[in-house]
Formats: sequence, structure tokens, C-alpha cells
Amino acid sequence: MARRENLALIGFMGAGKSTVGAELAHRLGMDFVDLDGVIAGEAGMSVPEIFDREGEEGFRERESRALRKELKGAGKVLACGGGIVLRPENVDLLRERCLVVYLRVDRDTVLERVGEGEGRPLLAGGPLPRKVEELLSEREEKYLQASHAVVEAGGRTPEGIAEEIAGIWRGS
Repeated sequence: MARRENLALIGFMGAGKSTVGAELAHRLGMDFVDLDGVIAGEAGMSVPEIFDREGEEGFRERESRALRKELKGAGKVLACGGGIVLRPENVDLLRERCLVVYLRVDRDTVLERVGEGEGRPLLAGGPLPRKVEELLSEREEKYLQASHAVVEAGGRTPEGIAEEIAGIWRGS
């Protein structure tokens, strides 16, 4: 595997990308970037507000712009939003500029971590377990195709996950 300049964490909501990413950046001496946080900061509103005002397509456009901007630099650990893999151009850019690690979790872990799904626009409208199952099954193959490595993130501590990924990074 060719050495890449950044490390990106992808996966479903509730996988622990932000928590693990912050721990991982600390361990590796890299900068941590929460892409949803960047998007919200630039928009001056929360992610749910962006979805309400601009729809999912508006959010995805902001997400692609933020990704391009952040990947102009190096030495970053990026926690990407769960839908980053929905646009092929995002996947191409991530794979070119980053070691991409998929934090995989199952439906029960997601349900445990996201609670009632508040602040998660894509979980609105329908029974939560069914929505999670649908989205997970829609995205699983995309996550696998986008990633260079898969790390099981259910039932583990952020520190343990970060240590495993740090080992993958050092060996890449």
C-alpha cells in the first residue's frame, strides 16, 4: 500500500469516528478534523439545520467541498460523516489522499449509541431499528469498497480501536 498523507475514518453514524479519531490523532501526533464540525462551522448552523434548509443534496455538496479543502493539507486524521461514501468523487479523493479505515458496527451497536436518533436527520420518519437496518444495508458495500482496512468497532473502547488503527498506519 502506497504511503498516504492523511488518515480517514469512515463508517455508519454511531461507529465512533469522532471519538476514535480524536484519540488516534493524539496518539499519532496528527491534527484531528471532524468533517461534520467543519461543515457546521462554515455554514453557521448545525448539521440538522443544514438538512432542514438545504436538504440532503445541499449538505452533500457542502461535505464534498469541505473534504476537498481539508485534503489540501497533510498530517490529518479525518472523521468523515456516514454518507461521505455516497459520492464517487469523495471516495476517489479519500482513497488517493488517505489511508481509509472503515469502523464497522452492527445494527444493535448503532441503536445503543444513537439513542432516539435525535440530531440525526436521516433517521427521521419510521421505526428507528428499521431505518438503521435499511441505511446500513445500503451503505455496507460502499464502505467496504472505499476502505483500505476494516476495523470492528462494536463492543470495544475508543483507545483499543485507536491503537489498532495506529498499528495499521505505522505499517502502511
